Amino acid sequence: MKKDIKNNLKKDNNETENKNKKDKENNKIKSIFKDFDYDNIKLDKKYFIQLFWIFFLACFIGVVLETFFCYFQRGYFESRTALILEPLNPIYGVGAVLFTVLVIPLYKKGSLAVFVSSMFIGGIFEYVCSFMQEMIFGTISWQYGKDVLGILDRTSFIYCIFWGILGILWVKFIYPLFINLFNKVDGKVLRIITYILIVIVSFDCIFSALATNRYNQRHENVPAQNFLDNFFDKYFNDEKMKKIYPNMTFVN
Repeated sequence: MKKDIKNNLKKDNNETENKNKKDKENNKIKSIFKDFDYDNIKLDKKYFIQLFWIFFLACFIGVVLETFFCYFQRGYFESRTALILEPLNPIYGVGAVLFTVLVIPLYKKGSLAVFVSSMFIGGIFEYVCSFMQEMIFGTISWQYGKDVLGILDRTSFIYCIFWGILGILWVKFIYPLFINLFNKVDGKVLRIITYILIVIVSFDCIFSALATNRYNQRHENVPAQNFLDNFFDKYFNDEKMKKIYPNMTFVN
């Protein structure tokens, strides 16, 4: 009888300890968001390194999420990258940076202000990206002509709402969590890695732009005129480019 009582007490103590540990962990996670000091953001060298990592991680995570979204929507995997040498899409990266620079300062005005501003910023940004792609490369990668809620065929009210929700999540949860994790990384090591990645990503952006431009030239039956044209014709021909950019269509 005494043994059973002792075992039950021990069991209750263990359960209490486990519960206290879980509560402590949950409170620690909540404090990351609750105690985040938005007013202590400084526009220094560290801040710009933070912006680069926001850009870089958003480029990658955006591609991963859109790839799986495509799979669940269509039943197969499809390339969603915008760069040729790396699985990155700068549209997501620039979008995250815009949210950080333009929407974070509005946190004091409340969730509605964050939501509405994120809607407008996201919608305008998507429109500008589509317009610039068409003007520079003569191609488009998305259009909303058949969407009743489409806006000038380049963005959609539905996606504007999505941008608004994403803005709230970014301001209240994602950005504070990112900064808390970012501050735990050794600054010197982070700077070195950052500079290396800036060079790599910049090269990939230029490389991808040149390959896409040559892709458009081939569509217009422009013959190769130099070493670079011949290089892209050989290693990044139409078949390969279609696999990389399956949703890209020529305007003309």
